[in-house]
Amino acid sequence: MRSWFRKRKWWLIALTILLILYICCIPSRLFTTPTSFVIEDSNGELLSATIATDGQWRFPADKQVPEKFAACIVAYEDKRFYHHWGVDVLALGRAIKQNLSSKRVVSGGSTLTMQVMRLSRNRDRNILQKLIEAVMATRLEFSYSKKSILSLYAGNAPFGGNVVGLEAAAWRYYGRSAAQLSWGETAALAVLPNSPALVHPGRNRQTLLRKRNQLLERLWHNETIDSVTCQLAKLEPLPDQPKALPQDAPHLLDRFRRDYPAQKAKDHKAVTRIRTTLDAGLQRNVGGIIERYHSIYKANGINNAAAVVLDVETGDALAYVGNVYHPEDPETESHVDIIQAPRSPGSTLKPILYAAMLTDGMILPHSLVADIPTQIAGYTPQNFDLGYDGAVPASKALARSLNIPAVRMLQQYRYERLHTLLKKLGMTTLTQPADHYGLSLILGGGESTLWELTGMYASMARTLLHQEQYNGKYDADDIHAPNYRQGTKRVSQSAPSGTGILDAGAIWYTFQAMEEVMRPGEELLWQQFSSSQRVAWKTGTSFGFRDGWAIGVTPQFVVGVWIGNADGEGRPGLLGVSTAAPVMFDIFRLLHTGSWFTPPYDKLQRIEVCRQSGYRASDLCPEKDSIAVPVAGLRSGLCPYHQLVHLDHTGLWRVTADCESPSQMQHVPWFILPPAMEFYYRTKHNYLPLPPYKQECLATLQQDKAPMEVIYPRPNARIYVPIEIDGKPGEAVFTATHRNTAEKIYWHMDDNYLGETQEFHQMALHPAAGKHMLTLVDEQGVQVRVPFEILAKKGDD
Repeated sequence: MRSWFRKRKWWLIALTILLILYICCIPSRLFTTPTSFVIEDSNGELLSATIATDGQWRFPADKQVPEKFAACIVAYEDKRFYHHWGVDVLALGRAIKQNLSSKRVVSGGSTLTMQVMRLSRNRDRNILQKLIEAVMATRLEFSYSKKSILSLYAGNAPFGGNVVGLEAAAWRYYGRSAAQLSWGETAALAVLPNSPALVHPGRNRQTLLRKRNQLLERLWHNETIDSVTCQLAKLEPLPDQPKALPQDAPHLLDRFRRDYPAQKAKDHKAVTRIRTTLDAGLQRNVGGIIERYHSIYKANGINNAAAVVLDVETGDALAYVGNVYHPEDPETESHVDIIQAPRSPGSTLKPILYAAMLTDGMILPHSLVADIPTQIAGYTPQNFDLGYDGAVPASKALARSLNIPAVRMLQQYRYERLHTLLKKLGMTTLTQPADHYGLSLILGGGESTLWELTGMYASMARTLLHQEQYNGKYDADDIHAPNYRQGTKRVSQSAPSGTGILDAGAIWYTFQAMEEVMRPGEELLWQQFSSSQRVAWKTGTSFGFRDGWAIGVTPQFVVGVWIGNADGEGRPGLLGVSTAAPVMFDIFRLLHTGSWFTPPYDKLQRIEVCRQSGYRASDLCPEKDSIAVPVAGLRSGLCPYHQLVHLDHTGLWRVTADCESPSQMQHVPWFILPPAMEFYYRTKHNYLPLPPYKQECLATLQQDKAPMEVIYPRPNARIYVPIEIDGKPGEAVFTATHRNTAEKIYWHMDDNYLGETQEFHQMALHPAAGKHMLTLVDEQGVQVRVPFEILAKKGDD
């Protein structure tokens, strides 16, 4: 036995080495050539693709090969494909016989498996390489199924020019996916890898036609198709010049390339083809709307627009139009993906502040908020119309997008808290500390993206929708960023809890207020039509008319639109309500919205509120309404604007116990606003001013609150008075108000008498630089003193 082993051990060693070489002759990854980046919609329809880095149209191989192509390629190239182990001995024998009789190579006898190995190795074609390919082909058959081998072939075979792979060829030659091709079209492609130069406009057309028809005849004879199908397929035209591939989502394709950088040659984990969450039909329709409005707005020098549509339940993007797409026109800068570009959000954050204050019980839905000239630490916000309401319900302030009430609300809520809240809701663009933005944060002083803004509103809507599903609890995972890749699984990180970032009742009231925003154009009378869609929406316009925003919410969808210039150039008339809102409503017409949000009754508590002030009703409120408010509203303050006023028996004069017998007094609840609020409020509302004091009561009157107020400047204000165009010192217009419109006010500055005013209390002054004291005295001797400072030059503050 030992002698036998010694004689044959070298043979055993050699066989072992050969076996190891045979096992290892197939690399772990056959094809390492770069592929195109490809994105598809949720149903697999091609949206956009890029050419591979080596200049070839080569799509990542699809695991599924269409049945028509499989039948065609097997019938044409390897009719015994499903029966051999990589090498067809009969085909090789026939090829050798043909080549010998013709004294030249007329047939190769290669199987599809051998051709896969040849394509993967890309070596010179000779007898030695064919033998190596034959050996490797048999090894390939042990590792891959027949379907996988067909997939490798279809994905890497040449189809003429710079087109590689069946899927790329189907789109380049027919403008459709391979699965949608007819028998005639599929047969034409099946004969190409054998002679890829056949597809060329005006050349070799008859040869291609003859080969295709021969294949169709073969399919008929082997009963793959019937005679009628064969005859009809022969009548189909041959492909002509290559077609341009779809560019329905070029900006999402670019984002995909950024999110998944170009693969290395041997990186088997590289992702170059994904199925997105987009709907191809909706994507094209939204893109058409953007193009239509672009053709209108570009006359005003507005060159760019973007829109995104999200599904509320999942946060999936259904449409992603990052910009108008005119790469041939450099002025449009259409390569910029506006959806991901940080821009000033204008007023689009106001609903979040409103919901946050309702969540904390700092306001009730219709609480009055001051709308008067305001200066806070040198910051002077202005309403868009430069007017003032004096006092306005918080819900109306949101619906009308008033700036001054929003700033005063943020001052109460604190901008540091809003800064933190926005980050919790998903805003990543606030890279600076809260103090960097200050109160301007609510008016667009920071930056956000259309992607994150729509995601935040979708998260709010999702929180509201899931109240019933979670039995009144909150799932922290409902607050998440949008998604554009299909199959992305969200694993819940926590169980539902009793508290959320924003209260569901607060969100519901926020959407109610947003629904009351006046719609533009033909949408103005939307409530008159039963078929109209209910949409909670908000617009925004950044400083300098650089960005126009519109974001709309329904229980099913969130639509976000941005209009402007990618380079940040502002344009007159670039307002969110007049540019972005019409686009948004046109997009909503494409969507099938259903029922409205169900009120989260478990999160609401019915209380009595004062009809005039919107605060919790006190005993002095004469008119009360019962409304359901977020539970936190139970701890909100009582109405501060209704006070008990003491009148004489005629009801015409105010009196005190020092000048009128209590038995002769009338004690009447009265709606009293502070003088500055009253001054503007009474110009737009029916407001009953306080009766004057009876003359004999003035001597003993000790007023707790002054009947007059300085509107401008506010206490400790720092004012810069610019030089006029003619070089003379400018003037600052100081303004005051008095409850008694007939009362005179005497003006003093630094104890120097300036003059008197009556009814309209304004005075133009040009104080010297430095600190001053403004003193006002009315006819009853009541004084109001306001310190302020005049800055020597702009920028000192």
